[in-house]
Amino acid sequence: MAQKQVAGPEIERLIQLLAKLPGLGPRSARRAALHLIKKKDQLLVPLADAMGVAVSEIGICSTCGTVDTSNPCTICADPKRDPGVLVVVEDVADLWALERAGAVNARYHVLGGTLSPLDGIGPEDLNLASLVERCGSEGYSEVILAISATVEGQTTAHYIMDHLSPLDVNVTKLAHGVPVGGELDYLDEGTLAQALKARTRF
Repeated sequence: MAQKQVAGPEIERLIQLLAKLPGLGPRSARRAALHLIKKKDQLLVPLADAMGVAVSEIGICSTCGTVDTSNPCTICADPKRDPGVLVVVEDVADLWALERAGAVNARYHVLGGTLSPLDGIGPEDLNLASLVERCGSEGYSEVILAISATVEGQTTAHYIMDHLSPLDVNVTKLAHGVPVGGELDYLDEGTLAQALKARTRF
């Protein structure tokens, strides 16, 4: 049985667009839309203004590939960043996660994904050529590969290693294993095996 429309086309369009956001299904999108409509002056109008500004002002940094309202971005233009360390991430979300953790004060390079031949994603589809160019011209002492421990992520890491090997740069990767606060009983076999291989002195 076809679902009946309960609101005008403008509201239905708002719901359909919200439903395309990650983490929001049709029901959650309806609740979110209704909340926005009820709080029109406090939420909907400012949100619409912010989105308008985002459409016109936000772009991709030509240096590192992140999103920002300036080019070069805020991170690339920050003189307090360590100019000798470059952190390579798959996506802007990974960059933001590392910045939230505050564990490193380096510069970044966003690949825009990982190599995946099955999905038709090759080196030319990612921000890889500019990475090699940056490493060759900007004189980094260390390149940290902060890439997922998936098959695609590790394939991408090996590709980067092969292309950076002629350069005089120390390439490191994130440690993999038991997470902080993790219980062994709840970890998968692959994580446990990696943790044992990468064990360190107490």
